[in-house]
Amino acid sequence: MQTFLDPIQRALAVAPDHEALVCDGRRLTYRELSDRLQRLHAVLRELGLRQGERVAVLSFNSIAFTELYCGVSMAGLVQVPLNFRWAEPELAYAVEDAGARVLFCDRDPGALAELVDRVVRIDDGEYERLLEAAEPAPFAPGSIDENDLAGLFYTGGTTGLSKGVMLTHRNLIANAWNIQFAQPMDGDDRYLIMAPMFHAAGSVSVLQSIFLGATQIIMPSFDPATMLDLVETEGVTQTLGVPTMVAATVEEQLARPRDVGRLRLYAHGGSPIALEVVRRGAEAFPSTEFVHVYGATETAPIVTGLRNEVALLDDERGRSAGVPVMGCQVVVRNPDGTPARQGDVGEVTVRGANVMVGYWNKPEQTEAALRDGWYWTGDVGRVDDEGFMFLLDRSKDMIISGGENVYCTEVEDALYTHPAVLEATVFGIPHESWGEAVHAVVVLRDAAPDDLDATTLIAHCKARIAGYKVPRSVEFRADPLPKSGPGKVLKRELRSSYWADRDASIG
Repeated sequence: MQTFLDPIQRALAVAPDHEALVCDGRRLTYRELSDRLQRLHAVLRELGLRQGERVAVLSFNSIAFTELYCGVSMAGLVQVPLNFRWAEPELAYAVEDAGARVLFCDRDPGALAELVDRVVRIDDGEYERLLEAAEPAPFAPGSIDENDLAGLFYTGGTTGLSKGVMLTHRNLIANAWNIQFAQPMDGDDRYLIMAPMFHAAGSVSVLQSIFLGATQIIMPSFDPATMLDLVETEGVTQTLGVPTMVAATVEEQLARPRDVGRLRLYAHGGSPIALEVVRRGAEAFPSTEFVHVYGATETAPIVTGLRNEVALLDDERGRSAGVPVMGCQVVVRNPDGTPARQGDVGEVTVRGANVMVGYWNKPEQTEAALRDGWYWTGDVGRVDDEGFMFLLDRSKDMIISGGENVYCTEVEDALYTHPAVLEATVFGIPHESWGEAVHAVVVLRDAAPDDLDATTLIAHCKARIAGYKVPRSVEFRADPLPKSGPGKVLKRELRSSYWADRDASIG
């Protein structure tokens, strides 16, 4: 049995004076971090919180956020990280749904203050003052169980009200081992947190790093130039971002190179990546291994991993999400629940110690997602004869045009191979004859030819993919594609106007 207490106990045993956290010029050793976590434990007690009660956190990445991520769960409480890009009604829904009693935040809480018993401000020094005034309160071994709830992690809510994913200590400790399989680390690594920590991509390696006594360098918010500066000045050895972050850092490095020779591993996940981005990544980071990881908030999150991605770019398996990590089983299933034949397309299902226990206060959605011990991901994929999993699309994003299934990632890959394309996304729009037609939204590079038009890009795609997959229309945008807090492209914002008067989902 292991809980959130185990990583810090091991770090204190093997690396007490090793640098643990670095952020905005502040540096903490593991001994100092442990002291602060015990002080936070005392503060949480003084706030009158009882075991199992919920604590919300609304903050950019910071040392305080990292301490709250660890310390709240270590105290037997339930953390509720909030997406800082949500509008106030969305935040209010999550706070009320979780029944959070206390809110830690680095900004004016506005109406959220009325929904909790107490607000603790990080930005005005209150959090630090409380820690300084507190006497360290040691954590009691055995006070929490691996099956206790560690956090409620609210999903994006793109298809309705967001759902609180219930993850236990067991789930999140299992992920620390799973990510070690896909993205191995040791105590000498310096890991850069650049994705927002309210999202699984930002917190994915927090416990792994602490277990190993490694150093975590924290970016308050993502910026490609700042990321590269930190890689150079802090000697970052590995990091993880969503594909839009990877693409932005690749473009910045190619335009204004830094010394990135110590970055040995660059992982990406959260959504599919265009192979052309990885190709350019190999040029920008020639000594770096690119790793594709796949998972979901509901799986805490890692399910599969593809190592040495660049070496497989000209291999069919370079398009895969790799193989299941040691702690997971993956089966592609038919709609009736039976396993699909090898190579056939179906819905990806996952089983393992990392799979959530359900959605908070949502028994019907829990029952639909968890069936016979398996989590149904909603992702469409197939598995080859050596266990490599190929993700084709989200089931809700797949386009059915004239009876043919079109997977957006294939079309996006084709678009990205054009040297003038900086960003691209694809979705279905209504068509009277075919049901749906393939539509692309594209952002061009500054150096793109003035005469580049939709006809040129459509012809480019025709040379690479089947005719029924080729975009029937292309929309050019001058501004970057809209993205969620974690950096995923918000297709629903782009396609909503096309489906406004239809009965189709725009999630």
